[in-house]
Amino acid sequence: MEQKSREPKILGVVADLIKVDKKYETAVEIALGGSIQNIVTADEETAKKMIGYLKQNRYGRATFLPLTAIHGGQGFARAEALREPGVIGTADKLVTVEDKFTSLAEHLLGRTLVADNIDTGIRLARKYRQSLRIVTLEGDLINPGGAMSGGAFKNSSNLLSRRREIEELEKTVARLKTELQKSEAEVAAAKEKRTALYAKVEEIQQELQNDYVVQNTAKMNLDQVKSRQNVTRENSEGIYAERKKLEEQVHEIEENEESIKMELETSQQLEDELTRQMESSQKWLEKEREAEAAEVRKNENIHLSFAALEQKKDFIEENFVRIREEMGKFQEELATLNASKGENHGEIEQKEAQITEIRQMIENSKELFEEINKEIEESQKKREELNQKHKAFLKKREDLAAHMAELDKESFRLTSKKEGYEEALEKQINYMWEEYELTYNHALEIRDESLTDPAEMRRRIQELKTEIRKLGSVNVNAIEDFKNLSERYEFMKTQHDDLVEAEATLKKIIEELDEAMRKQFTEQFAKISQEFNQVFKQLFGGGKGTLELMDDEDVLEAGIRIIAQPPGKKLQNMMQLSGGEKALTAISLLFAIQNLKPSPFCLLDEIEAALDDSNVTRFAQYLHRLTKNTQFIVITHRRGTMTAADRLYGITMQEKGVSTLVSVDLLEDELTK
Repeated sequence: MEQKSREPKILGVVADLIKVDKKYETAVEIALGGSIQNIVTADEETAKKMIGYLKQNRYGRATFLPLTAIHGGQGFARAEALREPGVIGTADKLVTVEDKFTSLAEHLLGRTLVADNIDTGIRLARKYRQSLRIVTLEGDLINPGGAMSGGAFKNSSNLLSRRREIEELEKTVARLKTELQKSEAEVAAAKEKRTALYAKVEEIQQELQNDYVVQNTAKMNLDQVKSRQNVTRENSEGIYAERKKLEEQVHEIEENEESIKMELETSQQLEDELTRQMESSQKWLEKEREAEAAEVRKNENIHLSFAALEQKKDFIEENFVRIREEMGKFQEELATLNASKGENHGEIEQKEAQITEIRQMIENSKELFEEINKEIEESQKKREELNQKHKAFLKKREDLAAHMAELDKESFRLTSKKEGYEEALEKQINYMWEEYELTYNHALEIRDESLTDPAEMRRRIQELKTEIRKLGSVNVNAIEDFKNLSERYEFMKTQHDDLVEAEATLKKIIEELDEAMRKQFTEQFAKISQEFNQVFKQLFGGGKGTLELMDDEDVLEAGIRIIAQPPGKKLQNMMQLSGGEKALTAISLLFAIQNLKPSPFCLLDEIEAALDDSNVTRFAQYLHRLTKNTQFIVITHRRGTMTAADRLYGITMQEKGVSTLVSVDLLEDELTK
């Protein structure tokens, strides 16, 4: 058919131009016979050209069907046969062709009748006197004249079914391509999902990195707080040291009585300074409310201010004590002066004036001392408030430290979990490569999305491992072996299917034959039994003979019981008769069968040897009666049989080692006489 592409008037092979339902494929292909591979051309010239091409290239022979030379039939000749039971129709009505090939279908199939089975075909052939061409759905063919063909039909040679299978395979390929495209789309979606998961993992990693930054920042803040706390502790120690120094200064003030005025002025200055410091402390407290980070520094300033106030208080107390002591001294001096009052009255007045002035200074110092005590109490309250805030800050710092510890634990857990996943993934990738030479990307492409149940996946893995172990070592020739085995399997499968089909056909034929044999045997057995009784009476000169089946279930497997009643005796089984009676009974059965269906030629070998002379005579007479339809050759030593014969043949040895044939025509001798 390679010329089809070059010659447009080659329309194709018959098998490619018709379409048949699956159930009619076998019948139509048998009806077409060799015509199924005929080549259809547009006209005779194309057919002539192709025949010349085959001759020129010595490509063999082919049959061409020119459409211009083929005309459809005038319809099926025996239209009444189409209405017979079991008739499906003419074969051309069971195929589908293009309009231009209708005449071709009528030409090839219009005279072939399709029947449902071979029994219907045989019945139709008999009814219409073997004038029809009949094909059955099973592929049995009855030709005009009575010739029948049938048997196994090899699927490998079924062109119609093969073309249908090719069309079905093309549809299957198209469907598989669609499913493949769908699977590729699902794979692409899975890849996008995987990319999104990777992005999510990176986002989580970024969040972990941010947590690390927050954690480090908190640690730095904690270190700063600890540093400030240490500075505060050092400042407190400095304040205590400064207080000791102030105590030493008090002793120095007590020793220096003359500098009392200057100290009082200094006290006033300190009081003013204290007021300014209190205002500064108030501002500092307001700033502390605005910024918690400056709390430690403000606390330190309060402590310093408090220390300064303590210092001022101690300084005033010392001045008060010193002034009191000076007043005592002045009183002593006054007493001394009173003793010498008369001597130095003016000096006394002067000292009294000084004492009055000192008392006034003491009163003023008391008032200042009370004010300072009030300021100190207020400062202590503020210090307590600051201590409470400091404790709250420490509590918050501890909470922050605990939260940071939790973050550290969570970060460590996530990092460990991530490292575990990465390590497990790396192990799985290495395992897949070492065990199956499979990369991670390839595994993602071929993974089965339907397996979501871990238990089912483990069971499936175990099954696959078991199957892999059963496969044994790797066979480098596996592909070639598979190809060879596939070809051998297909061949053996075809052979097996043929054998199975042949076996089924043979079984069906055997069943049909058995049924026919049972029917025929039953009919013929009844006739033989009746004929046996007649022959028995003639050979025995009376009596009765009967044939009976020993098993009614299966007549083909049943034994036959012969009941004989010679004249003057009771009815009995054949085995109870004498030897001569048994022989004559057996001869009666043989002649009964011979009478129903006479053979043109029959050979008897000393069957009458056990008979007495009277029975031999009756045997010979009855045998002579049968010669009208059958020629008998009898091997015998009995005189009565020889006497009844038409011709005798004997073997004699007149010379030693030399046999001589002697014949006597008794019938001719009698006619001569």
